Amino acid sequence: MPDTRILYISLGCDKNLVDSEQMIALLKKNGYSFTDDEAEADVVIINSCCFIGDAKEESIEAVLQAGELKKSGQVKCIILTGCLAERYADEIRKELPEVDAIVGTTAFDRIADVMDSVLKGERPTVREDINRPLYMEGAPELTAGGHYAYLKIAEGCDKRCTYCIIPSVRGQYRSVPMEKLLSDARLLAKRGVKELILVAQETTVYGMDLYGRKALPELLKALCQIEGFRWIRLLYCYPEEIDENLIQVIREEEKVCKYLDLPIQHISDRILKRMGRRTSGADIKALIHRLREEIPGIALRTTLISGFPGENQKDHEELLEFIKEARFDFLGCFAYSREEDTPAADYPDQVPEEIKEKRRGEIMETQQELAFERVRSQTGQRFEVMIEGRIPEDHVYVGRTERDAPDVDGYVFISDPENGPTPEWMTGDFVTAEIIGANGYDLIGEVLE
Repeated sequence: MPDTRILYISLGCDKNLVDSEQMIALLKKNGYSFTDDEAEADVVIINSCCFIGDAKEESIEAVLQAGELKKSGQVKCIILTGCLAERYADEIRKELPEVDAIVGTTAFDRIADVMDSVLKGERPTVREDINRPLYMEGAPELTAGGHYAYLKIAEGCDKRCTYCIIPSVRGQYRSVPMEKLLSDARLLAKRGVKELILVAQETTVYGMDLYGRKALPELLKALCQIEGFRWIRLLYCYPEEIDENLIQVIREEEKVCKYLDLPIQHISDRILKRMGRRTSGADIKALIHRLREEIPGIALRTTLISGFPGENQKDHEELLEFIKEARFDFLGCFAYSREEDTPAADYPDQVPEEIKEKRRGEIMETQQELAFERVRSQTGQRFEVMIEGRIPEDHVYVGRTERDAPDVDGYVFISDPENGPTPEWMTGDFVTAEIIGANGYDLIGEVLE
């Protein structure tokens, strides 16, 4: 039905966004059109998340809001896809009758058929083998503005941390064949993508299941040969899997950003063991030191969990001291979310909610002081900046450095020159800027002639 207009809502992580972009490409191929205006929508598709409690609530709230549009007669049907749909399909059928179709995480290649079915009045639930390999033909639709794109290099996870439901909704680790990734990357480069961001539940063990070896360094070298990319960024690198081959590629390949995202979750050996993590506090500290020694200027991001079952005040204080010592460039923290069907949910020593949130607040307050200090210390430095856009009313361009991943890290604000014409920079252009100040987590710069 070419006249059908779809409002597409993608929730959760950037890995989920890649699935959304694949579905959008499939639907466009089948003649469907899209709108950002709910007043124009005939169908609402929600690609959901359920990683933690807040994510589940956000996904359910999106369904309820779409349900109000359906009640008014404005929207004909609602399709729910993604992790919440995979994990709670039966419950959704009972508790959210406004949902017309449910599509699991390994069935999104059937989204066009599902759309055809719901418009005929059917209410399908489509789920496939959770470990099914799913390699779509062609590159996904770009939704991030076209100058950067995410490339999902693997699906699923074999780590089975005790707090995590990802293996239950995404299956075991399955690398995408390298030839498929390189083909998709070439298509993205031809579309004008300047920054390619590699994502997976864990990027560092890419290739082990297909090739019997860690093939991420090899993949990075091959991607660097593709013309058009200026930056290639790595996210979700588990610390215990980072080896000399990967460090060497990051250090030596000009296109690979000197930036690593290391989700360490904690530093206390006792808590790391209860989490099912495969590293120790000493190993994490040694890796951070090694990365900074071997890759001067590297930016490091991490995520932590506060209030994990059994965490006591001593563990928390150890983590605070580590944050001060490690001085991460970027750090996020989640209060532990008790997820059913995970081992940690059954631990007897659950931490009260108010303590989890209090500890999270102390962690973020500690990091904020360090982050503001780091940003101020960059005054006088020069960076290559990729233009993200312009705020006309403020006469300011907005950009990012190699040290900043989109949506989660900082920005550089560059004012138009006081004298002379306004520059005609386009999104995706690169300029060299000197940092002249800071504002919170962000930098203020001026372009060098």
